[in-house]
Amino acid sequence: QYVLGLFMIYMSTQVDVLLGDGQGRGPDVVALTVTFFLFEFLAATQDIAVDGWALTMLSRENVGYASTCNSVGQTAGYFLGNVLFLALESASFCNKYLRFQPQPQGIVTLSDFLFFWGAVFLITTTLVALLKKENKELTPTKEETKGITDTYRLLFSIIKMPAVLTFCLLILTAKVGFSAADAVTGLKLVEEGVPKEHLALLAVPMVPLQIILPLIISKYTAGPQPLNTFYKAMPFRLLLGLEFAFLVWWTPKVKHEGGFPVYYYVVVLLSYALHQITLYSMYVAIMAFNAKVSDPLIGGTYMTLLNTVSNLGGNWPSTVALWLVDPLTVKECAGAQEQTCGTTVAAELCKKAGGSCVTTLDGYYVESVICVLLGFGWWFLLGPKFKKLQDEGQSSWKCKRTN
Repeated sequence: QYVLGLFMIYMSTQVDVLLGDGQGRGPDVVALTVTFFLFEFLAATQDIAVDGWALTMLSRENVGYASTCNSVGQTAGYFLGNVLFLALESASFCNKYLRFQPQPQGIVTLSDFLFFWGAVFLITTTLVALLKKENKELTPTKEETKGITDTYRLLFSIIKMPAVLTFCLLILTAKVGFSAADAVTGLKLVEEGVPKEHLALLAVPMVPLQIILPLIISKYTAGPQPLNTFYKAMPFRLLLGLEFAFLVWWTPKVKHEGGFPVYYYVVVLLSYALHQITLYSMYVAIMAFNAKVSDPLIGGTYMTLLNTVSNLGGNWPSTVALWLVDPLTVKECAGAQEQTCGTTVAAELCKKAGGSCVTTLDGYYVESVICVLLGFGWWFLLGPKFKKLQDEGQSSWKCKRTN
C-alpha cells in the first residue's frame, strides 16, 4: 500500500511527459507499458492480501458475503476513478455544468488525480496500521506454504485437482456470449456520435443501484448454492446483448443536429440498468462461490487464483471480440469500379481511384448474433455441469497436505 501510494505520487510528476503533448511528441508506449505493469503488480499484491483478510475475518457460513464487500468496494472505486474523473477532467463538462467562465481544461488533471489518491493511500494505510490490531490471543493456523516456490508448486497442484480444473475450463468459456455486448457496444455508441462524457455521466445514476444490488443478491448467493443465481441470470444477460445491438442500430436514426433527444438517453439508461442487474447477479455469485470453496489455509492465494481465472474468462473473449469486428465487417468501394475494400491496401487503392469505402454489413451485428448463439449453447450444454460443481464436497477443493 505504501509503495503503491508513493508510486502514484511519483507518477503524478511524470504522467504528462509519458502521455506526450499532442504537438509532435507522442506517448512513450514502452514506458507506459512498464508503468501499468507495475501498477497491476502492486494492485494484485494488495488484492491477494484483501482476499485472505476476508476469508479469515468471516466465518465459513458467512464467507459468501466477501463477494458483497468486494463488489461494493469496486463500484465505489470505479465511480471515483473513472466516472467522476472523466467528468471533472472534461473541459466541456466542467464549462457546461460547473463553471461560470469557460476554461480550456477541466477542473482536475490526471496529474492532480494521481497525486491526490497517492496521498489518500498513504493516509488510509497509516490509519489501518495504527487502529486495526491483529488478535494475537488466537493461535495462528499453520500455513501450508513456506515460500514463493512452495506457493507456486501448491497452486499447480490445486489446478490439477479435478473439481478445480473443471471449474477453470468452464469459467474460461462461460462469458464468450457477452463479449460483443461488453467490449464493443460502448465504442460503437461513441462511433455513432454519442459523446463519451455523456456515457460516463449516465453511470452516475447507476452507482446507488450498483451498491444496493450486491446487498440484495447476497441473500441468494451466501448460501450453499451460489451458482444457481449465476445460471438463472445468464440467459437474460445474453438477450440483453441483442438489445444492445438494436440500440446501436437505432442510435443514428434518432440523432439530430443538437445531439440526441432525452428519451434516447432514458432508453440507454434503462438498458444499462438491466444489464447491471444481470452482470452483478453473475459476478457476486461467482465471487461467493470462489470464497466458499477456497481453502482458508492459503485462502488469499487460493481465492485470488480462482478470481484471476474468472476475470481471464471475461477478458480474453473481449479482446477477441474487439479484434474480430473489422474482419467480420463487409465494405464496398463506392464511386470506383473494379475496386474492393477487403484489406487496408485495397481500401487505399479505392481512395486513390476516387472512390470511398462504404460499410454494407457491420461486423458488430454479426458478432453479436454469433456470441448470443454460443452463449445459449454453453448455457444448455455446459451450464448444468457448471452448476453441479457446488454439490462437490469440501474435500474436493481442499489442498493436499504434505506434512
